[in-house]
Amino acid sequence: MRIALDAMGSDDAPSSEVAGAVAAVEADSGLHVMLVGDEKALAGPLGGFPCRDRIAVVHAPERIVPSDAPASVLRRRPRSSISVGLGLQAAGEADAFVSAGSTGAVMAASLLLLRPLRGVDRPALATLFPTDGGLTLVADIGANIDCKPHQLVQFARLGAVYMQDLQGMRAPRVGLLNVGTEAEKGTEVLQAAYRLLAGSDLNFVGNIEGRDILKHACDVLVCDGFTGNILLKFYESVAAFMIRKLAPGLEGIGQREEVDDLLRDLDYAEYGGAPLLGVNGVTVICHGRSSPRAISAGIGVAVRAVRSGLVEHMARDLFDPGASGA
Repeated sequence: MRIALDAMGSDDAPSSEVAGAVAAVEADSGLHVMLVGDEKALAGPLGGFPCRDRIAVVHAPERIVPSDAPASVLRRRPRSSISVGLGLQAAGEADAFVSAGSTGAVMAASLLLLRPLRGVDRPALATLFPTDGGLTLVADIGANIDCKPHQLVQFARLGAVYMQDLQGMRAPRVGLLNVGTEAEKGTEVLQAAYRLLAGSDLNFVGNIEGRDILKHACDVLVCDGFTGNILLKFYESVAAFMIRKLAPGLEGIGQREEVDDLLRDLDYAEYGGAPLLGVNGVTVICHGRSSPRAISAGIGVAVRAVRSGLVEHMARDLFDPGASGA
C-alpha cells in the first residue's frame, strides 16, 4: 500500500504531515508513505522519527501559493508537491494521494491527471458530518457551484458506494437537502432531482431539512456545492462557538479536557478529510489547518478506499446502476 502525501500542503507543513505519516505507518504495518515535497525542508522534521524504512521522500521543490490559479497548476507549477504527488498515482507508482493543500488545485490536477470515471459529469467533493446517530456523508461541499438534476443523482450514487465500502452500510439512506420535505418543494432543479432519485434503485428517503441533519435523517446528503460549502463552513464554526460559550464556566483542567474530547467529535477534519468522488483514482483532501491526527486520518481514508476497491465499485455501479445493490 503506497500513499503519496503532499508534505507541503497544510498551514503547519511539513511538521503536521511528517507526524501524521509516522502515526499512520506505525498503526499499519503494510503501509508505505511517500512524502512529496522539498527534501531540505523535510530533512529536519523527519530526522527524529522512526519507521524511516516505510517513509520515503520524493523531491518536489515547488509549492502552490494562494495566487496560483487552480486550473494552471500543472502548467505553471509542474514540480509542485500536488503535481508530482498526483503524477505518482497517475503513473501507477502510488495507490492514492492525500493533501491538505489548495482544494481547487488538488481538484483541478486530479481531473486532468486521473480523469473522471465513465458516467461522471462532475466529480463531487464529500465529507463526513458527525450526527446524533452516526456519520452522514455530504456531497457536494464545494466542487460544483451549479448542478443539474442528473448530476445530483450521480453524487447520490457515488456517496452511496462510498458509505457501503468505507462505512459498511448495506443500503445507505440517501436524502436531498431542501427547504421542505414535500416533493414539490425547492427549485426546479431540486424538484427534478427528487423525481429522478425517487425513481432510482437508491434507498432514497426524500427531502431533508437543515434542522434534521444532526438527527441523522440520512446517511448520504446530496446538495450542490454552493449550498454544501455554506453548510460546511457553518458546521466547522460550531465547535469554536461552543468553546467560547462553555469556557467561562469550566472548572479545572479535567473538565476542560472532557469538553475538548466532546468537541473533537464535531470536528469533521478529524474524520479524514474530503474524498474527491468520481475520479479514476483516490484523492483525499484534508483541511488546511489539519493536525497530525487529521493527516493520519486522511491517510487512513485513502488506505481503506484502495483496499475496498472503492474506485472499481463506483465505476461498476455508474456503468450498471443497481449492480451494487444500493
